[in-house]
Amino acid sequence: MTRPDITILEIHGKRPRIHDSAFVAPGCRIIGDVEIGPDASIWYNCVLRGDVTRIVIGARTNVQDGTVIHCDGPMPGKPDGFPTLIGEDVLIGHMAMIHGTVIEDRGFVGFAAQTMNGCVIEADGMLAAGALLAPGKRIPSRQLWSGRPATFMRDLDDRMLAGLQMGVKHYAENAKHHAAALDGQGEG
Repeated sequence: MTRPDITILEIHGKRPRIHDSAFVAPGCRIIGDVEIGPDASIWYNCVLRGDVTRIVIGARTNVQDGTVIHCDGPMPGKPDGFPTLIGEDVLIGHMAMIHGTVIEDRGFVGFAAQTMNGCVIEADGMLAAGALLAPGKRIPSRQLWSGRPATFMRDLDDRMLAGLQMGVKHYAENAKHHAAALDGQGEG
C-alpha cells in the first residue's frame, strides 16, 4: 500500500492482511491482527487496532470515515477474548465505535453508534445512528434497535434491506473512484 498517510503496523508478530482489491484511505491506522477482505473499503481516518486479538472485515464491507474498531484479549472465562468479526456486505456509518463485536453478513451500524464486548448484530440486523449496544446484547436478524442503551424499535421490511444493499454497492463502486483519484489515475 503506497498511498500517503496510511499506517500499516505489525505488532506482537501480527501484520495486517489487506486484500489487493480493498480500498484503504489516507489517515487510516491499521495495526496488528487485522484482515480486510476483497472489495472492502476503509474510509478516511479510521483506526483498526488488532493489538490484543483479531479483527476481520469481510468482502464488500465498508467502514466509514472516523470509525474506531478494537477488541479485547484473553481473560478469565474467555480464553479467545472478544475479537471483532465483521461479515460481508456490512455498512458501518461514520464515527462508529465497534468493540469486541460480531456483525454478521449485511448487518448495519449507524453514524456514531457504539457496540461493546460480546455484542452480536445478526444478519440483516440494524443498530441506529447514535445508539449504544450494551455488552453482550444481540440484535436479531431483521430488527432495528435504537437508543442509549439500545432497545428493539421495529422489524425491518424487504424494501429497507434492499436499500441497505444498494448502499453496499455504492460504497464498493465509490471506493474504486477514490482509489483511482488517489493513485493519480482519476479525475480527483
